[in-house]
Amino acid sequence: MKLGETFYLMSGEANYSEQQSCAMTTSAWDITATEFLQGFQRQKLALPRHSSRQTNRLLWGTLPRQSSVWYSHKNLRLRSHIPAKIRAVVSGDVSSLVNEDSGKFQEVAEKVLHLYRVPFLQESATAELLKLVQTKISNQIIGLKTEQCFNIGLSSDLSSDKLSVLKWVLGETYEPESLGSESFLDGEKRISRDACIIEVGPRLSFTTAWSANAVSICQACGLTEVNGMERSRRYLLYVNGSLSDSQINAFASMVHDRMTECVYVEKLSSFKTSIVPEEVRYIPIMEKGRKALEEINEKMGLAFDEQDLKYYTKLFRDDIKRNPTNVELFDIAQSNSEHSRHWFFTGKLVIDGQPVDKTLMQIVKSTLLANPNNSVIGFKDNSSAIKGFPVKQLRPTQPGSTCPLDVTTRFLDILFTAETHNFPCAVAPYPGAETGAGGRIRDTHATGRGSIVVASTAGYCIGNLNLEESYAPWENPSFTYPANLASPLQILIDASNGASDYGNKFGEPLIQGYTRNFGMRLPSGRTRDWYVGS
Repeated sequence: MKLGETFYLMSGEANYSEQQSCAMTTSAWDITATEFLQGFQRQKLALPRHSSRQTNRLLWGTLPRQSSVWYSHKNLRLRSHIPAKIRAVVSGDVSSLVNEDSGKFQEVAEKVLHLYRVPFLQESATAELLKLVQTKISNQIIGLKTEQCFNIGLSSDLSSDKLSVLKWVLGETYEPESLGSESFLDGEKRISRDACIIEVGPRLSFTTAWSANAVSICQACGLTEVNGMERSRRYLLYVNGSLSDSQINAFASMVHDRMTECVYVEKLSSFKTSIVPEEVRYIPIMEKGRKALEEINEKMGLAFDEQDLKYYTKLFRDDIKRNPTNVELFDIAQSNSEHSRHWFFTGKLVIDGQPVDKTLMQIVKSTLLANPNNSVIGFKDNSSAIKGFPVKQLRPTQPGSTCPLDVTTRFLDILFTAETHNFPCAVAPYPGAETGAGGRIRDTHATGRGSIVVASTAGYCIGNLNLEESYAPWENPSFTYPANLASPLQILIDASNGASDYGNKFGEPLIQGYTRNFGMRLPSGRTRDWYVGS
């Protein structure tokens, strides 16, 4: 699967995207929260004059920051681990976290503030989800409403002025009443006796990219007390009767990615972690030999093959003469993999007993050796480039500082690169495609002295879709796919959304692509299909 083949222009000079972005960075230290909210000196925020010291701070991101937020998910388990008698994920009564009269919000445990915004899904998407839920889970579900909850970690109390700024940042511009300090759904649940609420959000063992961006924005707006923020999604199900735990489980599975998200059984009250790192221990290869390596390989899923087991046993027992730790072996499994080292592509080939004079990598590079005339960079950087042409560009007159833009003619070379992210997209389609797109953008920006994002394409090869209310004679409904991987249809939808979303955040439009699906059963009974890949 290509995520995707991207067209870039590579400049002969340093990439100036960061230099331009510094001009739009907010000078939070120059204004008060009240002035920010009222729009006072709003222009000053966008286009300030900076000293060289301030410019360096902007370029290198030295605004006051708290350390990364990591927190435990001890109490946040998948629905299957929750005791049987559950009516809703979130408790019915949520008291107001804000005392508007006092000028300060009231602290909750560990200083986590909750703000709610409706709706999370627009009417059309809600109607589509409700129809799917009624078909897949139960026709007793007669209504559905959504909201999102902003879980905001704070280092200290917020004044009323700063709370207003925070609400301005998180609220809908033309619908400020859609944001509140109390849950909109909890109030409706109290009225409807048979309704239940299910809340899902990021797993609390890592900080999401959205959180990092949100905290940066808040601190740029003068909200230096904000040191963490995650958003969760809340679903209110109106039920004619009651739902079983298995049906609630099924709905929760439908609306969250189990690899990166989990069900929230209660409101977040802390971002602190109680996770204890696994103990570093030695693997007794000196005493037990290869058997010890085989056991840890099976236990940790290191994917060592026959050659790996033989090589690493000899390495530690005969050459280094000591036992390795579990950390070392896990690192070896990643850093010495084909993905990182290309030992298979650069290894010697023997076919039918005859050695091949070239490695696979040499065969791939042979086209460049045959005709290097049009190549500027090839097989010696993160991406490759071919000769380009003069281009009229808007460039900063004084890169690295706030300045006007001027039309300048520069010679730009053309850069193409591709990234495959097959397995990540199969396990978690949306974030898998996001990281694929991000890795590709990183590779191009790290080529030469920098590049400029232009556009991207994406391609998806998947198995049988089995679309609802659609019949394809070549599709076999008896096909089954691994339970720990997403379905082909989910991959197609979520991976496409993930790749587009990540590109949009960097100003890279996804302008074209392709989709292929194929699956068939052979006379032998075996199946052949594209699960995800190309």
